[in-house]
Amino acid sequence: MENVLTIAGSDSSGGAGIQADLKTFAAHGVYGMSVITAVTAQNTQGVIDVQDICQDIIAKQLDAVFQDIEVAAVKVGMVSQIETITTIALKLEKYHVQNMVLDPVMVSKSGYHLLKTDAKAALVHKILPLASMVTPNIPEAEVITGHVIKTLRDMERAAEVIYKMGPKHVLVKGGHLENDATDILFDGENFTYFRGEKISTKNTHGTGCTLSSAIAANIGKGYSVIDAVTEAKKYITIAIEHALSIGKGYGPLNHFYALYQKTEHFK
Repeated sequence: MENVLTIAGSDSSGGAGIQADLKTFAAHGVYGMSVITAVTAQNTQGVIDVQDICQDIIAKQLDAVFQDIEVAAVKVGMVSQIETITTIALKLEKYHVQNMVLDPVMVSKSGYHLLKTDAKAALVHKILPLASMVTPNIPEAEVITGHVIKTLRDMERAAEVIYKMGPKHVLVKGGHLENDATDILFDGENFTYFRGEKISTKNTHGTGCTLSSAIAANIGKGYSVIDAVTEAKKYITIAIEHALSIGKGYGPLNHFYALYQKTEHFK
């Protein structure tokens, strides 16, 4: 069994962040580990508050994992401040991490800024170049590039700009397009389209966390990049189609739909 690490924030409602990542890892048959960068007080209606974990503890969490356990892949999610970003970048370099998927979490679905304004440049300059793949959605890609994105061609241009910043692959997610959900992967030479249709549901809490974690799990299992994204896209589509109506706001995905179907309670 491969061991996959998530470096991200904790979501008290269980739908996103560390909790979504670990559920996704389990659903993919890999052993999940976590380094918590921040504790959020949030639910399906929004983020109430955030407390960042001190840098010494973040560093020690990373050391504890890498000095003891072989890590096949890493997913990096919420890293809200410059000090956190610097600490993580130094440790990723120290331990020569090869398979790292970066989900550049910036703003929650409810509009809460999870990445501090002064930390955006640090994320781009310190962690982005270390990534095997970065998975921005359209609003995140707009922030990173400074370009407005409204079409698939705009997504391609954004991917080209982000690729020049250092990651080996760029996956621009199209879920924010008006009538489409196509994601575009760029490897520096070729574009690969992963077609998808809009799913009519408000319950999409944790979508970005889940997709990036699924990709990391697949890469950790030895899948090629294209196969890793293809299988992750299939997984998240099913998880969204069968999302859970929990809470009063945006409900979480159904990370274990395939497993639940085998139990009497969910038949």
